[in-house]
Amino acid sequence: MTDRIPLKRALISVSDKTGLIDFARALSARGVEILSTGGTAKALREAGLSVVDVADVTGFPEMMDGRVKTLHPVVHGGLLALRDNEEHMAAARSHRIGMIDLLVVNLYPFEATVAKGAAHDDCIENIDIGGPAMIRAAAKNHAFVTVVVDVEDYAAVLAELDANDDRTSLAFRQRQAQIAYARTAAYDAAVSTWMAGAIGEETPRRRSFSGQLAQSLRYGENPHQSAAFYKDGSDRPGVATARQWQGKELSYNNINDTDAAFELVAEFDPTQGPAVAIIKHANPCGVARGDSAVDAYRRAFDCDRTSAFGGIIALNTTLDAETAQAITEIFTEVVIAPDASDEAKEIFAAKKNLRLLTTGGLPDPAAPGLAFRQVAGGFLVQGRDNGRILPADLKVVTKRQPTDQELADLLFAWTVAKHVKSNAIVYARDLATVGIGAGQMSRVDSTRIGKRKSEDMAEALGLAQALTIGSSVASDAFFPFADGVEALAAAGARAVIQPGGSMRDAEVIEAADRLGLAMVFTGQRHFRH
Repeated sequence: MTDRIPLKRALISVSDKTGLIDFARALSARGVEILSTGGTAKALREAGLSVVDVADVTGFPEMMDGRVKTLHPVVHGGLLALRDNEEHMAAARSHRIGMIDLLVVNLYPFEATVAKGAAHDDCIENIDIGGPAMIRAAAKNHAFVTVVVDVEDYAAVLAELDANDDRTSLAFRQRQAQIAYARTAAYDAAVSTWMAGAIGEETPRRRSFSGQLAQSLRYGENPHQSAAFYKDGSDRPGVATARQWQGKELSYNNINDTDAAFELVAEFDPTQGPAVAIIKHANPCGVARGDSAVDAYRRAFDCDRTSAFGGIIALNTTLDAETAQAITEIFTEVVIAPDASDEAKEIFAAKKNLRLLTTGGLPDPAAPGLAFRQVAGGFLVQGRDNGRILPADLKVVTKRQPTDQELADLLFAWTVAKHVKSNAIVYARDLATVGIGAGQMSRVDSTRIGKRKSEDMAEALGLAQALTIGSSVASDAFFPFADGVEALAAAGARAVIQPGGSMRDAEVIEAADRLGLAMVFTGQRHFRH
């Protein structure tokens, strides 16, 4: 196998023409003959470059609306022939097949077509056939052929040629082949996923996921773990689509926590007022609505000031100067919001270790989607938890009805509980969390932790009593025994929202009645593991 292969002939056929002319001109200047098709050939000619039509090489015109143009032995023979195999080369000479040393193809924009909500037939027409076939052929024969599927690799090809006297090294071709196969795999994954959705197949026999490297990370959850951040190509606003204005690169834990924070705060419609969520280790330590962004922030902060230190802050509205100034009073890792004022950015500029991200919008909490998690030997896939509860969905099961304020707080607490690790208990008053118990093996332990958190904050704030007194409480799943409700009453709670469905619902309801609590059932739970 020859290590360095000269580039004498290239086939270029691209949908994304970014950088095309400059790249082709640089190849032409090196004496590379260029074959091309359709719109690519037209663009190159208009730029004054010499191009040979693939149709002139194959002897067949492009046909069937361009569906058939490169699926021909003259093309694939030129890509697949082993140059050091005399039988291959004899066959090539016999059938007048010229070798192709460089293939440059980026595929029909299928993912973009689906993302913009195109009609079914338009999506079908944007499934590339000839492109993947050529890419796979060239990548298989990387011993002799260089393949390029991403415009960002144009510069790398030219640098490789400069370094190797207009030749490419085997190591470079191997790298490009790996990139090529990853691209066709991702493309097929996108097509198969779309088709599963189009035909209503919720559990297809085979499921593929793909991603494009966005960032190599310093390490994972811990320093001994390697890690990277990949984007899936979707346009859901969040950490993957955000612009980072300042600060060092996000870490693995930063990205995970920032996603959790933004997905939570997006539950609260900004047209109904500002909301702020503060996250630590993927759990909220304070969430609130307010008359202004700074009011919402301060109320969220007062839920658990200790845990908020070094946390992630998410807003559902534009970050303004007053809120930015308040945030700088403690150490914060990341702030994410749909937008930020110039004044807020200037305030944050003095905090070099604080990262500011803006997303341009909020994710739709009701939108469908998939979530997956790796387990030994496979992975679990489920629909995104987009369940939502409206007042009309609630069933009051106790003698006492909740007041209007209690009902508002119950729904607020229920929304927050959806984003708290199970077992989850959320105490709320006046649309702000006042105590959160998360991730415990026993629901009653989460209840007690939330109460204790509130008592600690009351002492820190100089309050006469914990804010759990008079609060409304959400439980992400049913109470298996009456002890959980009794613990809530001991904390001073006055109303409870929970899914219901326990074998002991009657016992739990009786306890609520005995303790003077209002209780409503949702018929829906929000486990989060």
